Amino acid sequence: MNRYTRTDLAAELDLGDRSDVGETTERFGKVKSSTIEIRTEGAAKRLGKPRGKYITIDVGKIWLASDPDFEKAVDVTADKLAQLSCELCGHLPERVLIAGLGNRNITADALGDKTVGLLTVTRHIKLHSKELFEMFGGCEISAVAPGVLGQTGIETAELIYGAVRSVEPELVVAIDSLCARSTDRLATTIQLGSSGISPGSGIGNRRRSLDANTLGVPVLALGIPTVVDSSTLVIDALERAGIENVSPELERVLNNQRSFYVTPKETDTIISELSRLCAKALGLAFAKNRGQTASSLT
Repeated sequence: MNRYTRTDLAAELDLGDRSDVGETTERFGKVKSSTIEIRTEGAAKRLGKPRGKYITIDVGKIWLASDPDFEKAVDVTADKLAQLSCELCGHLPERVLIAGLGNRNITADALGDKTVGLLTVTRHIKLHSKELFEMFGGCEISAVAPGVLGQTGIETAELIYGAVRSVEPELVVAIDSLCARSTDRLATTIQLGSSGISPGSGIGNRRRSLDANTLGVPVLALGIPTVVDSSTLVIDALERAGIENVSPELERVLNNQRSFYVTPKETDTIISELSRLCAKALGLAFAKNRGQTASSLT
């Protein structure tokens, strides 16, 4: 039944043989962080994901969380962003380009665009006043929300490549909405990845990848699942009920429904809160003193 299931989350994969895959888990109060490292090309082919590190942060229903729980989720996410950025660049980068992917007119796909709208960008300040820039105490941040191919007629990768050539960042952070297998993961999980991202892959609309090979600089992917494929939802329910075989009749129905996606009914509120979390975490992650601390968490 695996051919009917679709997920962008490394945490939802059946890892199988662990000889070429690493997995660790940490807990910070109510927030859990787990890391999966795909170490070989063989493991990448078996799991259908590029080699690299995938950090999953379980923050729960953050749109219902108290202020202290929200800030804890922000702090854990910022810490993991800073750690992964240092691993990719060898140090906390001085120049970062943040790309908010997705369609701003579709709420479930607007996470990247809304996050970019809440960021404090600083590259232009440094160009005009180095003294004022130093007062911010952070990295040089620039941002772009390129929209989607149907809006611009230009591939997202082409637009971001142009921005990279212009601002010459040391790191690109690509933010996108993802597709989950389980409804329990919807809007409650943040995934950070070191191997880049393929815009639209979660809904079967894979575009040109954004990674070190296509952009010339490391790409850190920040994604949150906001939709579940309808066929995946059915298969997940059947497996929970102990039903392992798909009848020919059900197979025809599933094949006809593979272009439909389910998202939570509170999507407007959820995306607003998640974009606020991402923007705050990115701002903290690229503060200059973040990379000088092994961990800010207790």
